[in-house]
Order: sequence, then C-alpha cells, then structure tokens
Amino acid sequence: MTSRILIRPREYHDSVRLMRASEAIRQESGVTEAMAMMATVNNKKILDTSGLLTDAVKAANPDDLIIAVIADTEEAAERAVAAAQSFLSQKVQSGQQTLQPRSVDAACALNPAINMACISLPGVYAYREAKRALELGLNVFLFSDNVSREDERKLKELAQEKNRLLMGPDCGTALINGVGLGFANAVRKGKVGLVAASGTGTQEISSLLDWLHCGVSQAIGTGGRDLQHDIGGLTMLQGLAMLAADHGTDVIVVTSKPPSPEIAEKIIAFCSRQTKPVVINFIGQSITGQKGNITFTSTLAETALTAARLLNSSCELPHLSSADTNKFMQTARAARKPSQRYLRGLYAGGTLCYEALFLLREQLGGIYSNLEHGAYELKDLFNSKEHTIIDMGEDAYTEGRAHPMIDPSLRNQRILREAQDPDVALLLLDLVIGYGAHENPAAQLAETITQARAITQADGRDLPVIVTICGTENDIQNYEKQAEQLWAAGILVAGNNAEAVTLAGHYLETLND
Repeated sequence: MTSRILIRPREYHDSVRLMRASEAIRQESGVTEAMAMMATVNNKKILDTSGLLTDAVKAANPDDLIIAVIADTEEAAERAVAAAQSFLSQKVQSGQQTLQPRSVDAACALNPAINMACISLPGVYAYREAKRALELGLNVFLFSDNVSREDERKLKELAQEKNRLLMGPDCGTALINGVGLGFANAVRKGKVGLVAASGTGTQEISSLLDWLHCGVSQAIGTGGRDLQHDIGGLTMLQGLAMLAADHGTDVIVVTSKPPSPEIAEKIIAFCSRQTKPVVINFIGQSITGQKGNITFTSTLAETALTAARLLNSSCELPHLSSADTNKFMQTARAARKPSQRYLRGLYAGGTLCYEALFLLREQLGGIYSNLEHGAYELKDLFNSKEHTIIDMGEDAYTEGRAHPMIDPSLRNQRILREAQDPDVALLLLDLVIGYGAHENPAAQLAETITQARAITQADGRDLPVIVTICGTENDIQNYEKQAEQLWAAGILVAGNNAEAVTLAGHYLETLND
C-alpha cells in the first residue's frame, strides 16, 4: 500500500463538489481510499484516523485544498491524484441557459413575484444576505449554520417587523405549499401542519404521516436554536399563529430538540389558547398525556400516530413482525462473544440521534455522545467509548464537508473503525432519504456493512446492525428499494426510529441476563 497527498494552497471548493471528486477517484483502479477536502481542523483529524496526517497537512491553512489517496501502487496513487485534479479543474456547467442573477436584489428585479429566498452560504456571509432578503419583503429559508445567536435574534425580530417568516438559521427542512425546502421528503398533501425546531424530526413525522395515509398542509422549520432562552421561540410562535389561522390545517404538531424550560412553557401556553388540537413532542421531556386541546407525546412515531388518529382513528404504524424480531435476537445472541457489550449509534439525523439518546438512557444508563454535556460528553469525537451515540451531522463533522445525508463516506469510515473494536455488540444507524439526500445511500451502507462484517468475522465475531429509514415510497430513492438492499445485506430494518432504538436497547439489556 502507498499513499499520496497533494496540497493546493488557497483553492476553495464547496463540500458537495469535493464529495463528488472523492467519489470519482475512489472508482480508480487500485484505489482503496481517497479524500478531497479543505484543510479544516476537523478534516485534519479525519486524515489522522486514516494515517494521512503529515507535517505538511498539519501546516496547511483552512482555505487550502487537500487531495489524499491510499492505493495499491505508486502508479495507481498518481493516477488517482491526477483524476482528482482533472475533475476539480472542470468548469461547472449550468443546465440552464437562462439569466442567472448574482444577488437577491437582482433576482427580485428579474421576477418581482418572488416571495421566498433560500440561502445556503458560509455563515459569515449568511446574515447579510438574509437581512437583505427580509428588507426586500421576502420570506427566508436560511439553511446556513454558524450564524451567531445575536444575529439570529436580530433577523427574527426583523422578520416579525416585516411580517415575514425567517426559517433558520441552520434550518434543514420545510414543506411550504407542497414544495420541499432543504432536506425534505415526498409527502402527500393533508391536514396536519407542523412547526419544528428540528430537521429530521420534521422528516420522520411527515414521512410517517405519509405512511399512515395522512399528509402535511405546511411544515415550518424554525432552526434548532429557536426554543433556546436567548432566541425565545420567535419563529415557532409566528408559525403556530399561521397554522392556527390556516384553513387547510386541522391538526397542529410541534416538535423540537430539547427546549429551554421557560420557552417550552411559553409555547405550551400559546397552544392551549388555540381551538385546534395540538400534538407536542419536546424530545427528552417526560410530560405525556392530554391536557385540554394538547396531547403530549414521547416519541416522533407516537407524535405522527397521534396526529393521524385525530383525523382517522383506525391508523397503525408500520412495524417489524415478531418473526423478524425473534430471528434477529436469536441469531445475534448465538453469535455474540462475551467481550461484545456496547452499543455504537452513528446518526446522520440530529433529532433522531437525540431521540435515541434519551430513550436508551432509560434502558442502558450513561451513554457517551457529542450531544451530551458533563460526565458523558464525548471528548474525542473520532473515538467511541463504551456505549456511544453520535450525531455525525454536527458542525464538527461537517465543517468543510457535505452533510452525511449527502455524503455518507465519513460515517462509512467510522463504521469500519467500530468493527475493529472487539467490545462492539451492535450498530444502530439511520438512513435519511428524500430531496437533497444521497441518490442511493443503502447501496453504500450495505457495502460498508459487508466490509465491516469481514473484519469482525476474521476475529470470530458477528456484527448485528439495526437501521431505521426515514423516508417515503415516493422519494426519489424509494423507501422499498432502499430497504430491500439493506435486508439483502443481513441488516434489520425497523419501521421507525423509536422501534429501532427500543429493540437495540432490549438486545443490550438481555446481554446481562
């Protein structure tokens, strides 16, 4: 094996283009690993885990391009590096011949009917462009992250002043008048309206509603920090007021990553004054049951089912058969070695990760995570410890890289590393499909799991894997086709995240029986 590293100073490429370059050079004959990335601090850590952190890489600046290759021979490495340079030197061709405006002002001048701006820029530029869009009277879907809390508050106050909607920053998902923004799924139109401070929470609930033959009127994203104390739930309150007045919405759903307690109470108080039924799911909060017009739920799946039953009482969620569950348990127990004691959860969806973390705490106790603070905070993000569940969509993993829903390569590398740990008893994963996501993530995941099992089998171990797929049969990747590829690779596919997590916890609990 040989490695080759090329550093090109001050050559910036966006993360999706670098992902495509990496995928292209991995297809070169004799190449076992290839990465094209910007020289950010965390990308250097990724290179370190692959043995590619040279002194030159350590000294590179964040705006320097790194092309790193591991291949069978010097010739194969040279070809791969040359292929990467050729790919990145190609000009991006637009599929359209129409005039492409280069600013928000120019776009509005070209088409005065525009009423929504979708902004996805590095955070340092995002505030300025979002502010300008609001000043021009546009609603804003702000996908960008790394916007300061102070700037977020200013933008949301400006949006209220202009009577416009600011979704974000770091807003991953919305469905507005049937149009998906960011990461969204092909969901049928219906009577359930969502306001969510979580991207994959919106995707999980809306996809399950589709499976339940209901649908979504509107799904308004707020950005993950909206229900924190210093933001005050400004967008959520605005969105709730819109859904309360919307004739196409009969049931309102609220979901959020763990909110500040005082802001949660503010949201609950607002919802209690509405005439429509409201379903509230605050991840990690213990309150359940019905109070007036509000039903509190403990999981995303329960939230979707409750909303659907408010419209049609005969609904049932898709779920694993008892035969599949029993077969998985028996096979996994029979092949397990005594050293295999720990769970490793590797999530692309942040809200799905939060849900897994809170549900498994009840069954397994302390779990290390990058979403935790205090005793169980995972200090080394690139090495797991005992029971570990991580959100690989967090900024530390995505700075200078595409999100794992788009580019699963970093998680695939992590899966192979986890397979080398003799203490790993089970992998728990999500697969998020839909608009904006990888075109066929199941194929890559199935291949990676096959490689991981080759590692464990060489050591006399098995590697049970449970996956939840967030998506619908009408997504371009097609839920059923994704599930078939995973089942064919010996991977258990749960009906929803809560079911996957509960089964994983049950399996880990039985190891101590």
